Amino acid sequence: MAQYDVYGIGHALVDTQYSVTPDALSAMGVDKGVMTLVDDTRRQEVLSSLPDPVLSASGGSAANTMITVARFGGRSFYAYQVGDDDWGPFYRQDLSDAGVDSSDRVFLPATPTGQCLVMVTPDADRSMNTFLGASAQMGPGQIDEDTIANARFVYLEGYLLTTDEGFAACERAATAARAQDVAISVTLSDPFVVGAFQERFERLLESGVDLLFCNEDEAIAFTGLNDRSEAASALAARVGRAFVTCGADGALVCTQTGQDLVGGHAVSAVDTTGAGDSFAGGVLYGLSHDLNPEASAALGNYAAACVVSAYGPRLGQRMEEHIDAIVAGTAPPPAAL
Repeated sequence: MAQYDVYGIGHALVDTQYSVTPDALSAMGVDKGVMTLVDDTRRQEVLSSLPDPVLSASGGSAANTMITVARFGGRSFYAYQVGDDDWGPFYRQDLSDAGVDSSDRVFLPATPTGQCLVMVTPDADRSMNTFLGASAQMGPGQIDEDTIANARFVYLEGYLLTTDEGFAACERAATAARAQDVAISVTLSDPFVVGAFQERFERLLESGVDLLFCNEDEAIAFTGLNDRSEAASALAARVGRAFVTCGADGALVCTQTGQDLVGGHAVSAVDTTGAGDSFAGGVLYGLSHDLNPEASAALGNYAAACVVSAYGPRLGQRMEEHIDAIVAGTAPPPAAL
């Protein structure tokens, strides 16, 4: 029996949430609705114009996914890198408290921990300015091949492809997973990242990927097809199985032989940060516990709906007792948990 359901690899960022108006975003020169990489000077400039934060937590896209796996009762491990500043130990302890294991080799001397400034507007949209800090040097040296061999899935965060070291880490992890017959899953992460680093995604997919996660905008950006259903089918033809989130409509579960739309949940969205990450976590938990793809997508949709119902990028509730009801469609409304 595998020690871990999922071995995740990604950036380690302290996610700091702020409630702002669209006019405030314009005044700060922040592009609405996308992730923008910034240096420390720009980070400090934006921080000087922001109100007090609503919430701070250990984050990064793949970290949110690993936390969701743990919230469902699964076993997850996260490979990452933080600085040796005050935020580094906070990050590691916060991740541990959420039930996610990690290495003790995560601290990079004399380097600040990465931070993501998440600016949420009243329409629940999130605009992110990301300072990678120590995560910019997250590379192959942080990959533990022995631990990968004891997992059912490896999960690669698309944001890692924005740096040479991060891409090398993904390639090493994928090679180790293939050697041990561990399934490889990848998330496209963001339309901007897809557009800027598509060649790296192509290389990763061509080397062998079993499972792909994305939202409909990312699917369209990657394939160049304007219809989400056609884009999802094109992705499934490349990797065998793709899960494409479609907001409140739910998610498309796609294979090379067809696709099904698994319905979502109508909720009053407060903050969409982490919705796709939580969806992936629910799916990975389901698949690693032998649920079929549609039932796994139902878990993912429910987790995503819970996350968007409140501020914060990750699932806060324990979900084990609700799994059967979620799959059966009899669980309480996500906002009620």
